[in-house]
Amino acid sequence: MKDNQLSDDSFPFDLHSLNREVQDKKINKKVKNVKIYDFKKALRFSQDQIRTITRIHENYARLLTSFFTAELRTFVQISITSVDQCSYDEFISKVKRPSILGVFKAPPLKGDMLMEFPGDLSFVILERLLGGQGKGNSRCENLELTEIEISVMQRVIIKALTSFQEAWASIIKLSPELREIEVNPQFLTLSPPNETIVLVTMNMKVGEYDGFFRICLPHVALEQELPKLSARHLLANQKNKVDSYEAKVIEKKLQNTKIDVRAILGKTTLEIGDFLKLSAGDMIRLNEFYSDPLTILVDNKPKFLAQPGLSKGRIAVQVTHVYREGEKNDNN
Repeated sequence: MKDNQLSDDSFPFDLHSLNREVQDKKINKKVKNVKIYDFKKALRFSQDQIRTITRIHENYARLLTSFFTAELRTFVQISITSVDQCSYDEFISKVKRPSILGVFKAPPLKGDMLMEFPGDLSFVILERLLGGQGKGNSRCENLELTEIEISVMQRVIIKALTSFQEAWASIIKLSPELREIEVNPQFLTLSPPNETIVLVTMNMKVGEYDGFFRICLPHVALEQELPKLSARHLLANQKNKVDSYEAKVIEKKLQNTKIDVRAILGKTTLEIGDFLKLSAGDMIRLNEFYSDPLTILVDNKPKFLAQPGLSKGRIAVQVTHVYREGEKNDNN
């Protein structure tokens, strides 16, 4: 046997074992891409609907950024962290005490919705509103909120719901109203435990503090408006708004446009010789009677009929008829 040839026993790898190992890696790689789906917790919102809800609340985050920056008199930055769907039981089991839980309704949507402000974020907001630095470090995590603090946060949530109404205006005109404030999540019966909800998590930065708050939207509340929660419907509404805005801009520009307007008293035919002999005081006989209406020309096109008269000592006309498209002008 030559030196450059190897026997089967001397081959350093087992080809069969190597092939099995490669196949196992491919299978494991495929398994990692598989997402487990629990049919007991069926997802009731499509991905298109979730994307639309995300866009709505991205706008809401921008509105809240302006609101809290003015309200707290410091730079506030709010952004979307996630928009997920889960069961109501999963959400409520993770709510920590103390927290401010604002239960609100938004007719014509049915059912209640929830806005959750964790205790640490509530303390930061309260400190800023009451003249403090808003660091939130001076409060103990286990310290309960007082009635006065709850009342202050209640007013904050009521004002925040105004921005919620504006953010949803592209889909539906809502009338949000705060129903109650709760601090103990165990006392809330917002929805059945297995009911699917959309959980919108928003990050909020106030000075050195960086925290989050959440909005709970049950399926039963959004069910009747689900057909509108599509990208196509949202874009269509935005296009209608743009068209309406463009129409107003065009109308405003047209109002400043200068046009030639003339009132025709009547017509007649004169020979050149008679025309040259005219002098002051001469009378010209017209083809129209004194009781006939005048024709008003706009850019040399008949648009109105009018009666002559005086207004504040000046010669004027009063419009009595408007020509419609296709209508013949017998006086012309």
